[in-house]
Amino acid sequence: MPASVYAIIKSSMKCLNISIRGVVQGVGFRPFIHGLATELSVKGYVTNTSEGVVIIAEGDNLETFLERIRTDTPPLARIMSIDISPEEPSGFADFAIRGSRETGSFTLLSPDVSVCDDCLNEMFDKGDRRYLYPFINCTNCGPRYSITRSVPYDRANTTMKVFPMCGKCSDEYGNPSDRRFHAQPDACPVCGPHISLIATTGVHVDERKAPMLEAIRLLKEGMIVAVKGLGGFHIACDATSADAVKRLRERKRRSNKPFALMAPNIEGIKKFCHVSEEEEGLLLSMRRPIVLLEKRGDNTLPDDVSPNNRYIGFMLPYTPLHHLLFRYPAFSESISHFDALVMTSGNLSEEPIVIDNDEAVGKLSGIADAFVVHNRDIFMRVDDSVLRSGKAAADRSWASAATGPSFVRRSRGYVPDPILLGGDGPDVLGCGADLKNTFTITKGRYAIPGQHIGDMENFETLEFFEETLKNIKSVYRAQPVAIGYDLHPGYLSTRWALGQQGVEKIGIQHHYAHIASVMAEKGITGKVIGVAFDGTGYGEDGTLWGGEFLVSDINGFTRAGHLSYVPLPGGEMAIKEPWRIAVSCVKKAAGKEVIEYLKPAGFIERYGIEKIGTILKICEDKTLSPVSSGAGRIFDAVAALTGVCDRNTFEGEAAIALESVAFDNVEEDYPVDVSFRDPMEIDFSMVILSILKDIEAGRDRGVISSKFHNTVAFAVLAAVMKLSAVTGIREVVLSGGVFQNARLLGSVMKGLRAEGLQVYTNELVPCNDGGISLGQAYIVRERIKTGNRA
Repeated sequence: MPASVYAIIKSSMKCLNISIRGVVQGVGFRPFIHGLATELSVKGYVTNTSEGVVIIAEGDNLETFLERIRTDTPPLARIMSIDISPEEPSGFADFAIRGSRETGSFTLLSPDVSVCDDCLNEMFDKGDRRYLYPFINCTNCGPRYSITRSVPYDRANTTMKVFPMCGKCSDEYGNPSDRRFHAQPDACPVCGPHISLIATTGVHVDERKAPMLEAIRLLKEGMIVAVKGLGGFHIACDATSADAVKRLRERKRRSNKPFALMAPNIEGIKKFCHVSEEEEGLLLSMRRPIVLLEKRGDNTLPDDVSPNNRYIGFMLPYTPLHHLLFRYPAFSESISHFDALVMTSGNLSEEPIVIDNDEAVGKLSGIADAFVVHNRDIFMRVDDSVLRSGKAAADRSWASAATGPSFVRRSRGYVPDPILLGGDGPDVLGCGADLKNTFTITKGRYAIPGQHIGDMENFETLEFFEETLKNIKSVYRAQPVAIGYDLHPGYLSTRWALGQQGVEKIGIQHHYAHIASVMAEKGITGKVIGVAFDGTGYGEDGTLWGGEFLVSDINGFTRAGHLSYVPLPGGEMAIKEPWRIAVSCVKKAAGKEVIEYLKPAGFIERYGIEKIGTILKICEDKTLSPVSSGAGRIFDAVAALTGVCDRNTFEGEAAIALESVAFDNVEEDYPVDVSFRDPMEIDFSMVILSILKDIEAGRDRGVISSKFHNTVAFAVLAAVMKLSAVTGIREVVLSGGVFQNARLLGSVMKGLRAEGLQVYTNELVPCNDGGISLGQAYIVRERIKTGNRA
């Protein structure tokens, strides 16, 4: 505790005004303060304000009182700052929780969190009045962000407003010794929300007829059921049923994109996947994310769950309703627990997750056979978060022991947690990119990234973007004075930003924003060597960038190096069909002998000489074949050459498949041309020709994939070490979607740290385009603070 605080406490003053900011509303903080004050004979009161929590405390134990606030904080609370000032004693007779008051400022909201063990024990206790009640919660668990309309966080400002508490719930709410003291979503079967089941046949099963039993029966029979959760609908089926999974994939038109799965407990997940200690901690945390886990060799799940992928995304139940799906008491032998359920997002392809009952029935009837719905409205739609652990493969030669969990998608359970920035700053908005869109607003000393929006491909997603932005701006009283946007003129997010009136607009190059997202997390304003590897981003010269070495600070960047350009025959079509990029890469490397070099890879048999000839002609036409330096495109080409994947049915599919077949402890690599000119250029032509020789020699594609990964890591290391020697910069930032590849990230970090460099990568937002908005907002904010708008 600061000396100044001790001085205040130890002075003659016996009363303090304590203002606490952070995530301190909706997390049982006021009941905690009330109990602590009662224990220590401190008098006064505590109240919520729109800034946080204010405590007026008087008594003889204020030093202990303050120390215990810091050390005994409730599990869901997060204190960001405590301001203390002396107050004239008022002679309070007791300590009270007073009604909330509006101050015109803002406070931080809590994310939605998993149902706690105490509530679960009550829900499965036949003697409890909430037995089998699917909306059980308390001050330590349950919905927060998804039901909050405004602050202060009181029931009247949530979607629970329409459910007046019954006498028993009111008694709990007003009892300081009760776990539900001032629990805003408190409810029971008498006064709270209820569920029902709607079948596409028109059959309606209400609360009295056990809709959960009917849902379980349908799932057991191989049916597909849409289930309303915390932040939107899931579409569920029995994950162990090959027919059900195949039918769901066909109906959802999900191509090969992996499904998320839910198991009843950790032991259930371990039947199918390897689970490290860190992964188990993530799965069991109150945030309950989806965690990408490595498949067991003897796992019995259908291949259609996660095709051509080493990993499966698993999560544990986080709502009471989820637990009831797995553990509802069976009234007949035909109903039993599931080993695992598919729990994929309830939406049509590329549209936002559905949150409204009528909308779900209208949009998802072509997918689901039945709907488990309820009448508690969702105000903020929130998809599940997805993480992967950097320590899952710590025994492998390429693994870096220093890498921790990283986001693939940051949403439920983590949003709207703030990221602390250096000092106060202006309100600004980073509106993100078009793929994996998020936005970030800054307010005071905080950056608040919004939840995963999705790909900005249609009007529905833009509406989701706008509705969420409006809500968060309102809650946080944010009025952005400037917007950071991507330079790509075709992005819907860019066009939206440029159409906004009365606000300054600042374009931020895509890969610079990737690097800045890490700088924001770490509070870096000085120069770094940034390595931004992704598939595609609009370059300042109008070409497609994606394999970039940038010397960056908050004032700008210099493009110090890049991967050599490769034509993308057919543009967007080449990204969907990586075999086209493979043909282009071989043409670049082999010249007129391209056909001969393609023969060992089986391309002539697969695609035919006429089709390949057409692609070769398209490569010559710059209007049909934009050039790209994208690192992701090289991964695509190698995946196609090796026969691992020649078509991307979802973004990154080929690269994921290539990583999945790589062997763990191969030390070899390929020759690669690193030209130390200005800017540096890394040419993979020799790599492509060497891979074709290995294919001709019959080498296993797992070995080839390993050697390729090693080569990319070596090239990054060589380029960064050269730049460090020339510039004297020892801080390196790695970002961009290609670094979701655990093998590549681990190898690069391990190599750079062995050379004594300080290496940073994303930890609080995804390294993919989901982190772009944070980088945009950070650059704009810091430039406004320093007066540099350039």
